[in-house]
Amino acid sequence: MVEKMKSKLENKALTAALFTVFLDAIGVAILIPVYAVLVLPGPHQIIPADWSIRDGYIMVGWLTGIYSIMTFLAAPILGQLSDKYGRKPVLAISLFGTSIGYILFAIGIITKNIPLLFASRALDGITGGNIAVARAVISDVSPPEHRTRNFGLVGAMFGIGFVLGPYLGGRLSSGGIPFINIFGVQALTTPSWFNPATPFWFAAFVAAINTALVLTVLPETLKKKIHAKLHLGQSFINIRNGLRMPRVKILLPVNFLFTAGFTFFTTFFGFSMIKRIPGFTPANVADYFSLIGIWIAVFQGALIPFIAKRYKNYQVLRVSMFGLAATLPILLLVTTTAGAIAVSPLVPLFVALTMANSIALLSAVSDPRLQGEVMGVNSSFEALAQGIPAVLSGYVASISVGLPTLVGSSLIALGGLMFWIRFKPKTMQNFQSDTLTTALH
Repeated sequence: MVEKMKSKLENKALTAALFTVFLDAIGVAILIPVYAVLVLPGPHQIIPADWSIRDGYIMVGWLTGIYSIMTFLAAPILGQLSDKYGRKPVLAISLFGTSIGYILFAIGIITKNIPLLFASRALDGITGGNIAVARAVISDVSPPEHRTRNFGLVGAMFGIGFVLGPYLGGRLSSGGIPFINIFGVQALTTPSWFNPATPFWFAAFVAAINTALVLTVLPETLKKKIHAKLHLGQSFINIRNGLRMPRVKILLPVNFLFTAGFTFFTTFFGFSMIKRIPGFTPANVADYFSLIGIWIAVFQGALIPFIAKRYKNYQVLRVSMFGLAATLPILLLVTTTAGAIAVSPLVPLFVALTMANSIALLSAVSDPRLQGEVMGVNSSFEALAQGIPAVLSGYVASISVGLPTLVGSSLIALGGLMFWIRFKPKTMQNFQSDTLTTALH
């Protein structure tokens, strides 16, 4: 009976937590095709008449970056609040805030109110830190034998959200286009009243449903509340602590450079495709990013296990980061849709290899007693690497829209070089030996 109750608790908590992760992923990815519609000339352009396209690029950089910067600041605070007051109320309040943020963004688009767009993205970033709370929920209810599987589901749901997000953003923001358009198969034309605000009304509705789901389905999973002092600067404490951890401090800057480089690439690559490829539209950008997401999922599921049996994490990273750095500039040479589709597996291949092996290696060199803390520190590094580079990419794009891709390539190459120089295989061997010796004594 007890085991049955625990299983029921786990299933209920997983449903609510995984849906939260899914929504967070959609919320980030759904913006990818919409930004181009808001900035480039057309009926839905929101930038003032006296602004240049370059000014619009800078605005996009800041709009993209403000979300991650606020998430960087807020996620550890939400995590502390959930330890103090419980997972359920914090998760419900943050999801409600996310819904309000989407509504404000939709209103900002309709009214062409740029300050409101920034306020909505800041609010969404603050409340979007709920992924940390969702992970805490999963940690609360997962028995040791299910922990790896359940956290694997977190990655899967985030991947699905990132695949569907751009597609939904492209389709819901455009009226009179096929909602289904896969390899020439077209069906279900979108209503003529669809516009760039529509994806955010949809996302707000989904967030509201998720809030109701948390309130009605999710049981409180925190068994013992922690009445500790709230540290508002916990994100900066995480950065400081990470740079002091033996072995871990070698990998965190590498992961930062990889994430920063990939952020430079994703923020403005869609704009560069529209400029380079005749007839390419924001809806096509949405399709392309969804295709990239599908390729990443395929490689994660089919290739990573095969590679893992034959090569060590550090051996893969020594190749994959340089492979990605070399691949990104190649994409800038593509000037046809067919060419873009032909090279679409290249970036996902090296991204999948780098992401999987970098996290696995970080976990392997971490003290088993500090795994949760290390992953939290890494999340802070990633959020910072998504925020500041996004802002900077707007200024870089104002010089040339293809330049952020080249900057991203350079940062990833620098990360690969740093990894080659700083990470020594004996670091891993010595750590494993020390851990074994400690366990025996």
